[in-house]
Amino acid sequence: MPDQGSHSRSDPGLPQLAATSRGQVSGAVTAPPLEGAGNDRAGALIVAISAVAFSTAGLFTRLVEADVWTMLFWRGLFGGIMIGAYVIWTERTAHRKAFTAIGWAGVLTATCSTAGTICFVAALRMTTVADVTIVYATAPFIAAGIAWVWPRERPRCVTLVASGLALLGVVILSAAALPAARMLGNLLALTMTILLALMMVINRRFRHVSMVPAACLSAFACAVLVAPLADPMSVTGADLVLLMLFGTTQFGMGLLLLTIGSRRIPAARASLLGNLELPLAPLWIWIAFGELPSRSTLVGGAVVCAALLLDLAADQAPGRWLGRPPLHQKAPDMGRG
Repeated sequence: MPDQGSHSRSDPGLPQLAATSRGQVSGAVTAPPLEGAGNDRAGALIVAISAVAFSTAGLFTRLVEADVWTMLFWRGLFGGIMIGAYVIWTERTAHRKAFTAIGWAGVLTATCSTAGTICFVAALRMTTVADVTIVYATAPFIAAGIAWVWPRERPRCVTLVASGLALLGVVILSAAALPAARMLGNLLALTMTILLALMMVINRRFRHVSMVPAACLSAFACAVLVAPLADPMSVTGADLVLLMLFGTTQFGMGLLLLTIGSRRIPAARASLLGNLELPLAPLWIWIAFGELPSRSTLVGGAVVCAALLLDLAADQAPGRWLGRPPLHQKAPDMGRG
């Protein structure tokens, strides 16, 4: 997309990525619509890369010996520094306007991201990585439901069917989690999923405004909120290095790319691409620690994966029953107003 301001720098290493969040702070804080096949492909690629980054969370939480609150503190601090540096680099002297331009939508996005982050890391400590990722597999359908209510984006019929199938899989998974601590972990994972789905809907709805500053605020807010419960000075040198990598690569890079990419594609599709971490997260744990998923996790995961395949296969099936607009009818632009 074309550059809209004189304060921005180009990024030859990340083509079009920096341009996505640049030039959003002049005048009415608007930018040309992020539409077209090229933007769709770029958005899909960016979100997919963010999923790879997010999939390493379970690995870091097992490697770091610090308690969960100390881990969240350092993760949020390093992630906020990383995203903040990106905002300053892309906006330069206009970075203050970039933060004020996010408005109430940005505050809501940051709130959802902060609360979702805390639920996510806490869930990883209370249940298995496989359980958390399978619960998160329902995010595309939750996002479709939220977008249907607001901003009135009509989901495809097949997405609604797949949503019910995916929720059935989560019920199977959670019902078998008899220990109270593990059940609480699954509930935290579901709360995280709802919050992140709402965040993606907001990013898409207000795609004319860069929400990268909101992601930065979210990371710092997470560190501030858990600071009273954390003991930052208790970490070892080795843990501090791991926490720096955790904050900058898994959290900072993952959240930055998700925020940028989810503006370019519908929320349900962004959530669906985010599920690339579903097979990756347990894979890293199995390779590093030999942790195998339980039978209930495999059964519930199989049902959820079947729902995902159903929704993906529907893309190849033409027909109005899928909820697509006719070829001659332009889909409504829900990104303004």
